[in-house]
Amino acid sequence: MNSTTIVLADDHHVVRQGLRALLESEPDFSLVGEAGDGLEAVRLAERLKPNVLIVDLMMPGINGLEVTRQVVVHGLQTRVLVLSMHANDAYVLEALKNGATGYLLKNSAASDLVQAVRDVAAGHRHLSPSISERAIELLVQRTQSSTLDVYETLTTREREVLQLAAEGNSNTEIADRLFISSRTVETHRANLMRKLGLENHTELVLFAVRRGIIQTEV
Repeated sequence: MNSTTIVLADDHHVVRQGLRALLESEPDFSLVGEAGDGLEAVRLAERLKPNVLIVDLMMPGINGLEVTRQVVVHGLQTRVLVLSMHANDAYVLEALKNGATGYLLKNSAASDLVQAVRDVAAGHRHLSPSISERAIELLVQRTQSSTLDVYETLTTREREVLQLAAEGNSNTEIADRLFISSRTVETHRANLMRKLGLENHTELVLFAVRRGIIQTEV
């Protein structure tokens, strides 16, 4: 029996422990790596090339939507299953648009997660039943719309800098996380601010919250 190799990415250690125990109980699943933030998730996917990457929607560094986009852009054969607490149409649509093969709500049963991994590994789309039909219909409608989304004009590095800055990291801290110079961070930050029409850090944070890139604490 061929094993389905899996990388698991979630910033909550306790959640990862529970998911790990569930996945490892399946004889045909092989958990080959774990990540605690989005940047690490992309690096692990590139290095380990798992069959399936299970990624939490809201993660530090870069969120699950951007992780998904980067995995697809990098040409990896890895299928992405997004785990989320949010049945929000916008998140589902963004995940599908970015190339996710599955989108599963975190309140799903354990058996649903196992089935979702099997479906995704086989190349079949798997969406939580409560969102599947509606999401696909809305995706078709949005695809037919020609409205320009300025966020889509940002480069991969600019998206990374945007989220890390919105999370409160300094230019030096961002540079350390991305293995680039502080001056390069400043350049990317200036470029993304110009493209998005943002004047200051407060506007940057508000944009990230409105866009769903980060969440405000409740």
